[in-house]
This record gives sequence, structure tokens and C-alpha cells, in this order.
Amino acid sequence: MLRSAFPLISHLPPKKSPPIHPRPPPVRQYATATTSHPFTPPPLPPSLPPASAYVHLPFCRKRCHYCDFPIVALGSSSPTPSPHGEGAEDPRITDYVRLLLREVAATCPVPDVDDGVPLETVFFGGGTSSLVPPRLVAVVLDALRGRFGLSQCPEVSIEMDPGTFDAARLRELIGAGVNRVSLGVQAFQEDLLQACGRAHGLREVHEAVEIVTACEGLQNWSMDLISSLPNQTEAMWEESLRCTVDARPTHISVYDLQIEQGTKFGQMYTPGVHPLPSDSESANLYKIASKRLSEAGYHHNEISSYCKPGYECKHNVTYWQNRSFYAFGLGSASYINSVRFSRPRRMKEYAEWVQNLENGTWSHESRNSDMKEMAMDVVMLSLRTAWGLDLRSFSKSFGKSLTLSLCNTFKPFLESGLVIVMDMQRQALSPGDFELDLQNKCDSGSRSAFIRLSDPDGFLLSNELISLAFGIISP
Repeated sequence: MLRSAFPLISHLPPKKSPPIHPRPPPVRQYATATTSHPFTPPPLPPSLPPASAYVHLPFCRKRCHYCDFPIVALGSSSPTPSPHGEGAEDPRITDYVRLLLREVAATCPVPDVDDGVPLETVFFGGGTSSLVPPRLVAVVLDALRGRFGLSQCPEVSIEMDPGTFDAARLRELIGAGVNRVSLGVQAFQEDLLQACGRAHGLREVHEAVEIVTACEGLQNWSMDLISSLPNQTEAMWEESLRCTVDARPTHISVYDLQIEQGTKFGQMYTPGVHPLPSDSESANLYKIASKRLSEAGYHHNEISSYCKPGYECKHNVTYWQNRSFYAFGLGSASYINSVRFSRPRRMKEYAEWVQNLENGTWSHESRNSDMKEMAMDVVMLSLRTAWGLDLRSFSKSFGKSLTLSLCNTFKPFLESGLVIVMDMQRQALSPGDFELDLQNKCDSGSRSAFIRLSDPDGFLLSNELISLAFGIISP
């Protein structure tokens, strides 16, 4: 059953697919140009140097009841943010940015034959990144530019929450180089926002949408929604989807609530037990979102992501393609030289880690992922997307025998409609055609080129289907 999202930090289980979220793929903690195509393209060779950077800005006004991310809750004692970045700045923010800049300066670019490539995407996540003064966001962006370079037209995204910015503050962020906004609305009902512990209300939601849609120079923005909230009805979900479509964002992220241990919701609720919806009720909400957003012209390009043609989040595509990326900041997860690494979640330990990085006593290059882990990453990330798993590329990387085993594992689900097999022109093949390819051991004349999960039924069972693949890869 589909549940929420990639956590910022997680462990990669041997046989079970993790929940879903727009964060970097799972990691082993402390481990040794816009296209109009509606689908995420196939994974690129992992040897390409990083061209993306995730920057964690962990500050929030308060911790939401479902949140288990590494954050710093500023509370009411924090100086009131100035739209223009003027006046008092919270010393916790300025001190953290200094630490972040030290990490950037101490991180060596990963070279290729041309001694590295400039960054094509930067994502400021949190936390509530819009609480950080635009001046400091610009300083971090300048540091990234100086250390790694920025491409001519990079995608620079920032997460913003209603009630934390006005039109002037947004204009200043745009002037600093931000060109994509991810607006954390979550719901269009006052009661649900309060029940989640959100720091904003419905009035701030409508104000934020008005500010974003009226901002000159900002054509690319996303809205986040959460389904399966306590006491959320089908009518409420329909209303949130309708309000979202009416706002006309270019991208929409829809997350299914994950109850995490250690959170307030984790103390209050049990998954599947009232006032949380049952699994069948959650599945129905997911199907409603898929239907309503598809009808509104959004392409369901990834399990939790919908976009207008040409408006995929390029930064998230980096994750789904299993490409390398830098990450900076508290608890952030990078993928360098085939190694996923998560930084410490506590500020003191993170500061010590940055010091070790500066002293040269820590390096990504001393730890390597094995082929099984790499194969599981490719399967998990590919099957999250509408593009699916490229069978020929997978066979070339991990062997024909493993590819045939995966195909045989998925064969029953093709007949039930949960899995779709396509040829090179991305036309669906019949179960009979697929069976014939399997009998011929997918030789050079095979028509089977891609396997993807169907929308919405296959996506809904993604964890179970991917877990079966994990069992084949690492029995």
C-alpha cells in the first residue's frame, strides 16, 4: 500500500521499498534544459559527475505533528522576518549559514575529464527555507557558484510556507537567482491545518497563492498536498484538489501521510485506525487525485508527482535517474561516487563533522556500494516513474540472468494490470507477447524494452511490487 514519502534520511532495507517523499533516495546513515515530454527519461550512467545540489535549511516556526525531519524550531522568540532581509536576523540562522558555507568550501568538486560540470539544479529544502533571509540564500547560492559553477539557466528551487513571505520577500529571492517555488500548502481546510500543527491557516494559504501567481518572473511553481490526514473526508480531499487546480501551479506533489515514530502523530494515532483512514480509504484518495489531476492536464510522471508538460522538477529527476548529486547541511543526504551518505541530524554532531571535513579526516571515497545495492536503487527509483525500468540498460549493467528473473517475477502482475510492459516506441505489449519474449530469453529480437507500474493501481502497490524485486536481487 502506498504510504508517504522519502524521508530526508533513511536506511535502505534489503527487501522492502521505503515510503515516498520528494527527498533524496534512502541512504545508509553514516555509511561506509526543460523538455516537453511528460515522462522522466531513463536513468543515465552513474559515472556522470554531480550536476545537482540539495541544500538543507532546517528552520521552522514550529514542528508539524507528522514531521520527523532534522529541523530547528525557532518559535516565537525569533526576530520577525523582514521581507527585505533588513533588521535583526536570528543568530541561529546566521550561525548555521556560516557552518553551511564551511561545508561547501571544504567539499571538493567531483571531476570528470573536464574537471567537473556546473550545477544544473539547486534545491533549498527544509525546514521552511523561506524563513532564511533572502540575503543569506543569495550568499549560499554565490558560494555554490564559486565552488562548483552554475549552468547558464539552472533550476533553483526553494521550499516556502504560507505566512512566511510577502511579495517583496519573494521578489528578492527571485532577484537572488531562485526561479522555482515549492509551496507547502498541505490542505485547504482550516481544521486539517490546525490538526496537523501547521503554523499557517487558510487565510495565509490564499494570500501565499495570490503572491506567487502574481509574481513577475516566476512561471514555475509547485504546490504540496497531503492525503490520509486525521478526519480527512473524501469531500475535503476533492475540495483541496479543486482549489489546487484552480491555482494553476505547474507542478503538484501529493503525499500520503506517513505516521513516524517519535512524532506527535506517532504518539496519537495508529495507521489505518480511525480517525486515520483505512488502507482502502487511502487508496481511494490516491485514485481520486490521479483522476482529477489527469483530467486537469497534469501528467502523473512519478508516484507522488504531477506536472504540466515541460515542468517536471529537474532536481527531482536527478533522483529518479539515480544520478550523482551533492548535498549540504544538517541531516542532508548526498550520492557521490555510488555512495549514499547522510550527514548527522544533530547540530553539534554536524558541526563536528564539518570540522573533520575541513581537516581532511573524512572522505566519501573510502566507502563503496555493492552491485546488489546499486541494482535495488535502479529498480526502486525507475519503478516510481511513468518511464519505468529500462530492461536493456538494466541487463547491460547487472546481467541478463537477473533481468530475466525480474521479468518472470512481474509476469503475473502484467496479466492483472498492475504492471505494463512496453516496446521501444513505448507501446504496451500483451501478456502473450511478453511470454513469447521470456520463452526466447529476451534475445536480440525481443520487443520488451520497459517495465512500469500502472497508474494508479500499480503505483498503489509499489512498495509490495518493489519488495518482490528486492527479494530477487538480494534473496
